[in-house]
Amino acid sequence: MPLAYGVALYMQAEYVMKVQVIQSKNQPPRFYVNIPLPLAAALDLQAHEEVQWQLIGRSDLRLLRLSTSAAKAPKRKK
Repeated sequence: MPLAYGVALYMQAEYVMKVQVIQSKNQPPRFYVNIPLPLAAALDLQAHEEVQWQLIGRSDLRLLRLSTSAAKAPKRKK
């Protein structure tokens, strides 16, 4: 039975990501995690949207959206 809102029934729910680090002189290292596009789309993440990581345990993080509704990216004029 197809879903009315267009999400695939067997959508991948796990993505492997690598933690990246940037080291600058006289600065502490900064760690980055990139969110794969299919996961960002499934979460309806928008550019410049503010999110927050919540530490659940040493191996579990939760990504929290800070605004109650998804922020919409400003439209660019051509």
